[in-house]
Amino acid sequence: MLTIDRISRRFGAKTAVDDVSLEVARGAFVGIIGRSGAGKSTLLRMINRLQQPSAGRIICDGQDVTDLKGQALRDWRQSCAMIFQQFNLVGRLDVLTNVLMGRLNHVGQARSLLKLWSEEDKAVALSALEQFDIASLAAQRAESLSGGQQQRVAIARALVQEPKIILADEPIASLDPRNTRIVMDALQRINRHYGITVICNLHSLDLAKSYCDRLVGMAQGRIVFDGTPAALTDDAARELYGIEAGDVLDGHTPVPAPAPVLPTAAFA
Repeated sequence: MLTIDRISRRFGAKTAVDDVSLEVARGAFVGIIGRSGAGKSTLLRMINRLQQPSAGRIICDGQDVTDLKGQALRDWRQSCAMIFQQFNLVGRLDVLTNVLMGRLNHVGQARSLLKLWSEEDKAVALSALEQFDIASLAAQRAESLSGGQQQRVAIARALVQEPKIILADEPIASLDPRNTRIVMDALQRINRHYGITVICNLHSLDLAKSYCDRLVGMAQGRIVFDGTPAALTDDAARELYGIEAGDVLDGHTPVPAPAPVLPTAAFA
């Protein structure tokens, strides 16, 4: 269980997240929705401790992670993997090495800097790439890949961390419709097959309704909706998104097909 207890984040006179409390059960797929500037990204970055809360606590399975430092903080970030909108890959390095970076906390920085990856680590990384149909790209430089391929590499890197939680911050914002579905399908498979909790910031309400079990709506740094996708009516969405409602309500994203079963040997 992840518990967010009255978390706030202030930047000078501006309050980006304002007294937010939330409980997320293990294995949930939660979509954080709301208009731009609602505080969605700041909330995820505080959970991962990329930003320090101004007030409140974050507790996971009884451990208060709010003030963790040093190795304890690195351990938390390993178990709470982050996927970014802009991929955050090292473009000059090959795909396999980028994925292996997700093993840093397992092997130690010295070994990773010397590229002393074990055969087991390489097998885990290749298995993750195979699951997302990009093992054939392992030797290519990351910067040569398309946006959708790079995001799948980033998801594979998160998976090899062996996390309890994956935080995805607008992971499909810069992708075309085809790659959007591929990336969202990948997150859904991880959630369903491994039972990894996924908390995903999404601007598209159609996508959020199609993929998420629960929606949390934010406006002006506060939670203003928390329920199932079916409970979020068009009227409630218009109230949540304001002038952006037309953008998120227009169009239709097909409901995804059931996620296929994935091999578990490498991540048992």
